[in-house]
Amino acid sequence: MKIDTEIRHVSKPGANLFLELGFPPEEARRLHLASQRQINDTRLLKEQLMAELAGWIEQHRLKQAEAAEILMVSRPRVSDMVNRKTTKFTIDTLVEMLSRIGKPVRLVVGP
Repeated sequence: MKIDTEIRHVSKPGANLFLELGFPPEEARRLHLASQRQINDTRLLKEQLMAELAGWIEQHRLKQAEAAEILMVSRPRVSDMVNRKTTKFTIDTLVEMLSRIGKPVRLVVGP
């Protein structure tokens, strides 16, 4: 069985994918704005969690290899976290890492 891997369309960065998928213009605009807000909110949350982890590493004057051993991740993962590469982490992973160092995470919803 042959798997079809031909690329038929490439969207430009920042394009409104909902419009490209055929949604009516007003609905596409609304969906695009909502998705951008959600992406931004997620990025900000990840940055906050990463800042806590990076602060802990700095406070304890740990080398990345030492932090990696304590956090039970690889040294490159610690580097990615310290350098705020948010796309490489899920919120769950960051919460687990914080839990491993005794920093429980509480979620507060609202303003």
